[in-house]
Amino acid sequence: MLMTLAGNMLALVSAIGGSDRAFRVAVSNDQTLNAALAGSEDETISSRAGKAARSGKRWGCILCKLLDAFDAQHCQKNIEEDEGERLT
Repeated sequence: MLMTLAGNMLALVSAIGGSDRAFRVAVSNDQTLNAALAGSEDETISSRAGKAARSGKRWGCILCKLLDAFDAQHCQKNIEEDEGERLT
């Protein structure tokens, strides 16, 4: 946890300096949270939720609708077919 905090602080400094490093750290945090929630460590929550919504799982539908308020079709645009559980 201490390493994550240090990484996030460095990413914040990088973002202020105009680097794209903060985005990569944010994606890493997203994947870490997904793994902590019993998902794949290589998949983002948005991808997992998009797959869940596509298969009609309620939690995925709700989360994708929430994310759509910030970015239209966010989950669908971020599905990683080659990562995580392959839902059909």
